[in-house]
Amino acid sequence: MTTLVEEPTRRRASWTVVAVVVAILGAELVLGWQSLLGALAHLRAPHLGWLAAALLAETAAMQAYARMQRRLLRSAGVRVPLRRHVALAYAAHSLSVSLPGGPAFSTALNYRQMRRFGASPAIASWCIALSGILSAAALAAITLFSTATAGDTADWHTLAALAVAVVLATLGVRRLARHPGRLAALLTVVNRLRQRPADHGRDRVQDFLEQLRVARLTPGHGAAAITFALLNWLLDALCLWLCCVAVGGGTISTGQLLLAFCAGMAAGSLPIVPGGLGIIDGALILGLITGGMTTAVAIAAVVLYRLVTLGFIIGLGWLSYLAIRRIA
Repeated sequence: MTTLVEEPTRRRASWTVVAVVVAILGAELVLGWQSLLGALAHLRAPHLGWLAAALLAETAAMQAYARMQRRLLRSAGVRVPLRRHVALAYAAHSLSVSLPGGPAFSTALNYRQMRRFGASPAIASWCIALSGILSAAALAAITLFSTATAGDTADWHTLAALAVAVVLATLGVRRLARHPGRLAALLTVVNRLRQRPADHGRDRVQDFLEQLRVARLTPGHGAAAITFALLNWLLDALCLWLCCVAVGGGTISTGQLLLAFCAGMAAGSLPIVPGGLGIIDGALILGLITGGMTTAVAIAAVVLYRLVTLGFIIGLGWLSYLAIRRIA
């Protein structure tokens, strides 16, 4: 129970934190006032044609992610119209980036909808997991390309680890489905540690493995899924470049742009605040400035890019979520 002495102390601590945050923001505002004014001047008159192209690029990026998941489900025999996959991609993305703990809500929505698509629990779980691995591996590959073209030293260990994870996830599913006895032996050991009967949960495990037998990622579906995973990130990066061009910052090299983009996306992978607000933005701005942009143009480009990705795309995502709830 909180004592009368602790309550004023907590209030003073809260006000101290607020005062520190306000002081930091105020200092940043004073120091960056001129750059902010320059950014607003660039942002007031973006080229509408390039802005429209940026919107199209971002919607194409969402389409690519939806097509990746569609290919994975089709490899397991689950066929669903593309529009339903696109609606799910938008809705899940909006939940992921706009809610505290969003990735958990996004995963739950993906699982429920894939079950409604006709996927078994095992196939839905496999598709969600492999989608995440493929997406991470694609971003790592683009990062390596950008560091190589920008003249930096590439970290090949990251890409190698993700590539191995993709292969192991696919081969592991097939091996366990074909040899369920190996997992049964592991289950016996786990039950012994938990002081449960040796066959506890064996029926559920065997049923799960039977469902996974249909998860056969053929070379054709696998290549298509990898291609769409790459296109998802590349089209997103294209949106950023088009926003740069719209405010007069199109002189940045491809390698430097991709390096800034990958840095921003990597920073945003830490689920500290919804949408990576402030984290992604700061990394993108620093990356663009390092690539040769002026501070004002870099800020304007990132603000415009975030308006597209956080305003337009998330708005469509919440509309898709409401449509899915209405159908369900």
